[in-house]
Amino acid sequence: MTDSTGTEGLSETRKKLFAWLGIAVAVIAILAVAYWFFIGSNYVSTDDAYVNVSPAQVTPLTNGRVMEVKVHDSQHVEKGAVLVVIDPADAQLLVNQAEAGYGATLRKVRTYFGQAAARRADCNRTRLDYQRRATIQNTGAMSKEEFSSYKAAYEASCAALQAAEALTANTSVEHHPEVLAAKAQLDTAKLNLSRTVIAAPVTGIVAQRNIQVGQMAAAGRPIMAVVPIQDVYVDANFKEDQLAKVRPGQTVTLTSDLYGSSVKFHGTVAGLGGGTGAAFAIIPAQNATGNWIKVVQRIPVRIALDPAELKDHPLRVGLSMKVSIDISK
Repeated sequence: MTDSTGTEGLSETRKKLFAWLGIAVAVIAILAVAYWFFIGSNYVSTDDAYVNVSPAQVTPLTNGRVMEVKVHDSQHVEKGAVLVVIDPADAQLLVNQAEAGYGATLRKVRTYFGQAAARRADCNRTRLDYQRRATIQNTGAMSKEEFSSYKAAYEASCAALQAAEALTANTSVEHHPEVLAAKAQLDTAKLNLSRTVIAAPVTGIVAQRNIQVGQMAAAGRPIMAVVPIQDVYVDANFKEDQLAKVRPGQTVTLTSDLYGSSVKFHGTVAGLGGGTGAAFAIIPAQNATGNWIKVVQRIPVRIALDPAELKDHPLRVGLSMKVSIDISK
């Protein structure tokens, strides 16, 4: 009798436990559905996201032997800081040559103006001589040959004046075409000399340095990069079925594996990529083949970060990020 009563009591207890378990499961399911409907459906998330940046390539604009390399990989540099110095001897010689040519051209052009003034004086003098002789030419006081010589002298001086003025008309010494050409050569030589000192184009971290003292720097061949970590952004690769409501300007919350979930970054959607990663791959997918298998594609979403947060917690290119976009707005 006692065993039967105990068994019935245990059975009732089990029923109650199962009932409470069912209720708990139902409540959890209701809460999960409510959370998804009111909160979760307003966000899309991915952990396929990485820090990216547009690095500045440092490229010499002149040839020469490297005399100094003032930086190393991972070093922080400010914009305008000297990175590399190329031997300036050849460039300096070209500057000296251009300066000499500019000075010689200035002196030559000044003679043009002096000659024009002299030819003008000659023309005025021969004109007066010719006009005086013309007034007495019919009086018989002078022969026709003598008058003709004065006329020829006047015409010759006028022709010489025209030739001299053609070299100086509508200009000055400083703006004469020959002087401007010589000045351009001098400016070019000075510019090439200034290019022997290579400065940082942006503020950032030095990376991929591949130049050493004594090597020959070649114009147009990159020697290092400067990574502007203050301008990094995030490329988040979302599945195509997550992007229906994603728009530029929406707010984004991010965390990085570097700092953990305790540090949250905030940003905005800057834009969506023009195509999937597969479309721009070096060897794109050939979906027209007979053995096609559908694969959910991903499209990169560019996310701009808060500069103040980046200053407090710097990120490096390639770091993993977790991204959540608020698509409710």
